Amino acid sequence: MSIETGFQAVRAALAQERVSPEGRVDAALQRIAAWPDPHVWLHLAPRSALMARAAALRAGPDKPLHGLLFGVKDNIDVAGMPTTAACPDYAYAPRVSSPAVQQLEAAGALCLGKLNMDQFANGLVGRRGPTPCRNAFSADHIPGGSSSGSGVAVAAHMVDFALGTDTGGSGRVPAALNNVVGLKQSVGLVSNRGSVAVNRTLDCINPYALSCGDALEVLQTIRGYDPQSYFSRPEAGALALVHAPIQRFRFAVPRASQLEFFGDALAEAQYHLALARLQVMGGERVEIDFSPYLEAGRLLFFGPWIAERFLVVRDFFRRSPGSFHPVTRQIFETADRFSATEAFEAWHALDALKRQVRAQQQGFDVLALPTVGTVFRVDAVAAEPVQLNTHNGRYTYFVNLLDLCAVAVPAGLRPDGLPFGLQLVAPALHDAIVVQLAAQFQAAHGQPAGLVF
Repeated sequence: MSIETGFQAVRAALAQERVSPEGRVDAALQRIAAWPDPHVWLHLAPRSALMARAAALRAGPDKPLHGLLFGVKDNIDVAGMPTTAACPDYAYAPRVSSPAVQQLEAAGALCLGKLNMDQFANGLVGRRGPTPCRNAFSADHIPGGSSSGSGVAVAAHMVDFALGTDTGGSGRVPAALNNVVGLKQSVGLVSNRGSVAVNRTLDCINPYALSCGDALEVLQTIRGYDPQSYFSRPEAGALALVHAPIQRFRFAVPRASQLEFFGDALAEAQYHLALARLQVMGGERVEIDFSPYLEAGRLLFFGPWIAERFLVVRDFFRRSPGSFHPVTRQIFETADRFSATEAFEAWHALDALKRQVRAQQQGFDVLALPTVGTVFRVDAVAAEPVQLNTHNGRYTYFVNLLDLCAVAVPAGLRPDGLPFGLQLVAPALHDAIVVQLAAQFQAAHGQPAGLVF
C-alpha cells in the first residue's frame, strides 16, 4: 500500500485525487492492524465513524489541514472517546474536546484515536502502564515516554502527526527514540485545558511530525491565548513563528566533562557528527558551564514540584492506590513529604538558576544537546526503573522549569540501526529561531524521518 509522508505529499495526493480522505483512513487502519504491536493505541474510533467523518471532509470545503490524520495522547480530551491517562480505573468520558483538538478538527484534520503513554505522564521510558508499546525500530529497546504512542504512531506512518504532552521531556524523548520531530514550544503558547495535568504550571501540549515544517504548521493551528487557562501566555496569538533562513548563529554545548552518554559510544559519536553539521551550516560552537541546567532539572523530580503533580490525582490515589503502576505509585507516595518552607526554598533556588541561565544566553542563539544520552533496553529499565528514567531526563528535565523552548530533531541512525535525536533549546518566545535552525539541520541532514518502508 502506498504511504504519503509529509503534509505536502498528502495534499498533492488529495488534490490529484490519487487518494480520498476515506482511502487514507482505510490505509491507516490497515497499517495499524498490520503493526506487530497492538498497544500503540489505547482507543481507536470505530471504523464507521471515521469513514463518515472522512466522507464529510471530502464533501466539504478544503481547510488548512484537510484530510490529514492524527492521534492524541490519552491524557488529552477528545469528545466521544475515553480519557484514561493509561490508568483504566481512572477513565472518564469528556463531553468536549480540548481546545487543541477542536482547533485541529476545525482545520480539517481527522482524529483516529487515543495513543499510549506512561501512566499519568509520569515517566520518560514508555514502560509505566498496563500495556506498554514497543519502540518503532526495536522491540528490545524502550520507546521513550511519556508520549510513547505519539512518537511510535508518527514513526510508523499510522498518522501524519500526533499530539503529546511535555513537562520534563515527554514530548522530546519519544521523538528522539523513534526518529521523528518533537516540538516543545514555549510554555503557555498552547492551551492545556482539557488535559490530565502533570505540572499544570509547566505542561505543554505539543506536536509530533516527520518534519519541522509540519510540526510548526500544527503549532500554528493550535497556539493562541486562552482566557480560560490560567497559564496561557498573552503573546501566544501575536508571536510570529515564521523565520527567515539563518546563515550565521552561535550554538552552545556543555563542557566535555559535563556530557554523559552512559557508556554509549555510538550515541556520543552521533552527537559529535550532529555538532559538525551545525558548524557546516554556519554555526559557531561555544562551550558553557552546564551545571545550572542540571541543577534545575533535579528540582523537577526531586523537589516539591512532585507535590504539584499529586494535586491532580490526590483524591483518586487515596481511594484507589492499587490502580496505579508500581513506579507511578512510588512517585506519588513521596509527594506529601515537602513542606511549604521547602517549596519556597526550591522556588527561590530556581529563580537564581534562571538568572544564571539568562546571563549565559546572551552569548549564544541555541543550546545543542543530545535529546537522550543513550537508548536503554527494556530489560535494563525493568531492573532499574527509577535511575534509568532519571538518566533519560538529563538533557530535558530543565527546559520547562527554566522557561525555554526546544525541538528534538532526527540526527540519523546509528550503525546499530537505532535513532539518535539532536535537541536544540532556546529562550522562551524564541520558538521561530529554534524551529528554523532545526528545519535547516533536518534539510542538511537529508535522511528521512520515521521508518523507511
